[in-house]
Amino acid sequence: MEETVGNEAKTETALIEQQKKITVTGVVSVDAFSPREIRVTLESGKALVSGDGLKIVSFSKSSGNFSAVGKIAGIRFFGKNEKLVRRLFG
Repeated sequence: MEETVGNEAKTETALIEQQKKITVTGVVSVDAFSPREIRVTLESGKALVSGDGLKIVSFSKSSGNFSAVGKIAGIRFFGKNEKLVRRLFG
C-alpha cells in the first residue's frame, strides 16, 4: 500500500511470517486489542488483524513499526473514510 503526500511517498507494509508473526509499518496508533483481534490506525486508514492468541510484541509510535505474534488468520485494510464497525457488522 503506498500513499503520496505532496512530493513524499509513504509506504506501508504488512508481512505475515508462517501465520505466527505479523509486522506492519506506517502504524500511527494501536486502537484496540484482544487475543482475537488488533485494530490499528495507519497513515492511510485503518487495519484489523485477526487470529487467535494474539499478543503485541512491539510498537514504536516514532518509527511506526508494529509487530504481534500468535496464530495470524489475516489482515483487512480500510480507507480513511470507511467505518470499521460498518464493515464488520454491515
